[in-house]
Amino acid sequence: MTTLEIPLIAEQQTLNVNLQGVQYQLRVTWCAPMDCWLLDILTAEAVAIVQGIAIVSGADLLEQLEYLGIGGALVANTDGDANTPPSFTNLGTDGHLYFITP
Repeated sequence: MTTLEIPLIAEQQTLNVNLQGVQYQLRVTWCAPMDCWLLDILTAEAVAIVQGIAIVSGADLLEQLEYLGIGGALVANTDGDANTPPSFTNLGTDGHLYFITP
């Protein structure tokens, strides 16, 4: 099993990542009405694959999207409480997003 921490910061951002040998863009935005971070996954050419995944803890964020063939799990947690999702201010410090491959 391999674990890669996605390097995030507590602000809206777009970053390029290599997941299982494929380049993706990840876009992270704060959704105030839902009080959570949202994740969009795009191709390297910025074509949306999936949008609006709530970054919550306690679940594989990609589980329902296995058909996309990304080949791993995206899991979020917060230091000290693995069941608390990253907050507006702690994403990238105490709040983390990990890509885990078998």
